Amino acid sequence: MAEVGDLLAEAMGHSLPVGKVVLVGDCVETSGAFVLHLLLKRCLSLDSSFAVFVALSHPFSHYDRVLRKMGCNLSVQKKNGKLHFLELLDFSARSKENSVDDGFCKLYNEIRKAVETARSKDTKASCVYIMIDDISLLEIAADGSENDVLNFLHYCSTLTSEMDCLLIILNHEDVYSSEEAPRLLAHLQHLSDIEIRAAPLNTGLAADVHGQLTVINKGLLNDDRRSGRRIWNFQFKVKENSVEFFYPGSQH
Repeated sequence: MAEVGDLLAEAMGHSLPVGKVVLVGDCVETSGAFVLHLLLKRCLSLDSSFAVFVALSHPFSHYDRVLRKMGCNLSVQKKNGKLHFLELLDFSARSKENSVDDGFCKLYNEIRKAVETARSKDTKASCVYIMIDDISLLEIAADGSENDVLNFLHYCSTLTSEMDCLLIILNHEDVYSSEEAPRLLAHLQHLSDIEIRAAPLNTGLAADVHGQLTVINKGLLNDDRRSGRRIWNFQFKVKENSVEFFYPGSQH
């Protein structure tokens, strides 16, 4: 399997984008979960990297099964101390004793503690990935409080600059009503340095193409070395143990 797909790696800047926030957006017709799987595999394949995975969508067994097909054993990675997995399928930020804000503070502190452990002298991780699957379920856990979710993400994003982490967020963009989506997406897009959007083909279903990716890298340098905004559009096909990326009409 190619490392994270050549086109995706190129669009993200090839080298690990530490200190960045990556927003992966998808829809019901075209899931973007494969992007998280690819980036998690990439992280765990590096000698001095560490991942904190916040799972709200699926149990550990799901991710372990998917990554095993890609040649990565998550059970072994956990045992070796390279993966801190938070399984939060029934997570609720509010409890009888605590407010929603208290619940998110507790979750943030657990993530921060895992990052600090990875950065300790014993582990010495040079790069830490924080991955959240998915943000729409955090809003449900917060009883619909969008502000509490955004505050939580803001605190998580501070870890990217304080501890050179990479924060990766999956967001199902079409689960919101037309009234609430613009405000939430505007905040997420403002927070992100790289946006990756998975969408169905404009021409409809195709046997050999599963969808298209748009990657917006806001911080990639232009040829004149000034910071600029670069946009990539390419297609993909998800296989059982890999993903192929290609430009329209270039697949053989």
